[in-house]
Amino acid sequence: MRVVLQRVTEASVVVGDRVVGSIGPGLALLVGFRSGDGPDHVRWMADKVLGLRVFSDDDGKMNRSVADAAADVLIVSQFTLYGSTRKGRRPSFVAAADPEVAEPLYEAFVAQVRSAAPAIVATGEFGATMSVRLVNDGPVTLILERE
Repeated sequence: MRVVLQRVTEASVVVGDRVVGSIGPGLALLVGFRSGDGPDHVRWMADKVLGLRVFSDDDGKMNRSVADAAADVLIVSQFTLYGSTRKGRRPSFVAAADPEVAEPLYEAFVAQVRSAAPAIVATGEFGATMSVRLVNDGPVTLILERE
């Protein structure tokens, strides 16, 4: 399981002409699954994301977690996180989990984050072509992986 985490001042997801999810200050998470990922990966990643201290305290140091900052979270599925560009010029996605495997893992991840997050948890639409709009704060961008 791989997550690209970005601290944002705002973020939203648009499918077609409708906004399906939007947040204020918080985290935007692009989430991908690979073959072999399971519930343990989901639990570990949800705990990691919610516990990371990436928000500034009163001294300007990154010492506050999602809960400490009462931050929002936007979760967007993105199978292309497991794209390989080692050969040729067209990415290969053979390492990405099939949708039948990835979607239940994605839904479980969203549910775990929702159960523990103190504020809004919004999502994109699994399998849809989405436009993700965000304003990166910092910028702070981290890549998290559970193998």
